[in-house]
Amino acid sequence: MTSSKTPVALLISGRGSNATALIRAAAQKDFPARICLVISNNPTALGLNVAQAEGIPTQVIDHRPFRKDRVAHEEAIQNALINAGAQVVCLAGYMRLLTDFLTQAWAGRMLNIHPSLLPSFPGLHTHERALKAGVRIHGCTVHLVTEIMDEGRILGQAAVPVFIHDTVESLAHRVLIQEHLLYPQVLRHFLTQHPPSLTGSSLLIA
Repeated sequence: MTSSKTPVALLISGRGSNATALIRAAAQKDFPARICLVISNNPTALGLNVAQAEGIPTQVIDHRPFRKDRVAHEEAIQNALINAGAQVVCLAGYMRLLTDFLTQAWAGRMLNIHPSLLPSFPGLHTHERALKAGVRIHGCTVHLVTEIMDEGRILGQAAVPVFIHDTVESLAHRVLIQEHLLYPQVLRHFLTQHPPSLTGSSLLIA
């Protein structure tokens, strides 16, 4: 059963809570992915500890020694992905903008989760911006990664209500719960319904 699973690599920068959700999902016998590698640009990322505890290979590719040569950094990441046999890449709290080098190499095979209902609130500080805008529905989105930040095809979304007394922290917590549910569901659907070389169709999960 394991041999039939698609090898998926995760890119992280921090605590790796979404990576943990994917790792736990992939541990299920009927899940179509196996996590073949977890890469972090941050040597102290807590998500590395989670992966190592599960026996998953990890690799730190710190961006700082590359200074401002982003492509050279991504070439090192690409080599690690190829060596691990990855067929799909999931960004799970990876906090660096990618260049065309990596996004084109993995076009249609790289997923990301974003803490807003795209196309609303791309970029950073999504919960704060949502509260300032007075929206009553917020949430998260899994999408394909392209060279334009947060503009790839939407694969799935989960919505949460915004309450009048919400703070950034309370709203973020409620959205994060949905992120942990959404990402594994979308990855399952993506791998089951579409070969890794193709883009997925949209999936709306309430």
